[in-house]
Amino acid sequence: MRIATWNINGIRARLDYIALWLEERQPDIVGFQELKAQDEAFPHGVFNELGYTVQTHGQKSWNGVAVATKESVEVTQKGLPGREENGARLITAQVEDLSFTTVYCPNGKNVEHADYAMKLAWFDALNEYCQDQLSKYEQVVVCGDFNIVAQPLDSHLGRKGDGDIFHTESERDRLSSLFKQGLHDIYRVKYPDSDAYSWWDYRAGAFQRNMGLRIDLILGTQAVFDRTREVVIDRDYRKKKEGLTASDHTPVYIDID
Repeated sequence: MRIATWNINGIRARLDYIALWLEERQPDIVGFQELKAQDEAFPHGVFNELGYTVQTHGQKSWNGVAVATKESVEVTQKGLPGREENGARLITAQVEDLSFTTVYCPNGKNVEHADYAMKLAWFDALNEYCQDQLSKYEQVVVCGDFNIVAQPLDSHLGRKGDGDIFHTESERDRLSSLFKQGLHDIYRVKYPDSDAYSWWDYRAGAFQRNMGLRIDLILGTQAVFDRTREVVIDRDYRKKKEGLTASDHTPVYIDID
């Protein structure tokens, strides 16, 4: 089984590009973030033709998350409980014995902005939600755009970024709380010394200069990690394909038995 996460940065702008990736990589489950579209505007027909059913939690112009699967699923949650006013940022589906959640975590803008405090509160609520999921299921995946670099190795800035947005101690503490609950950062556990990134700004040649961040994560319980054969940051799909512009994020996927 192939499980993926991808911040697509707008479904309308990326639809043909996504279709190329789905046809080549053939994931079984995908969590998409940043749809920037309401539920009724989602192009289900394109995905159906490719063999996927999509469950959405959309929002006009901003945010939005979705779960695309080859098999039917049961959606068990739309929206982070208690933080719905912060936008369409979480959806959970039950896929056989797997609880699958994808999240588009708040950016925070900068440490002086009101959105930074909102971001920390949102992560506190996410920790509570994950604790509940972990109490119910052995096989749990929480994936998405976390907008936090877990450690200096995950940023081209290294230690120089400490204290900046995405790099603050308070943000990292919230992410570490998820790890301490039993959700493993599968890429980092598999590749403890890798400095690969999953996001690069469109500006200043950041991708070509590899000035990136690793903020797109697949977290899994020990039961999921034990089944994992490989985890891939799909850097090839940050490049232009057939004249189509990629998202500023690359897909990340795991292959499990």
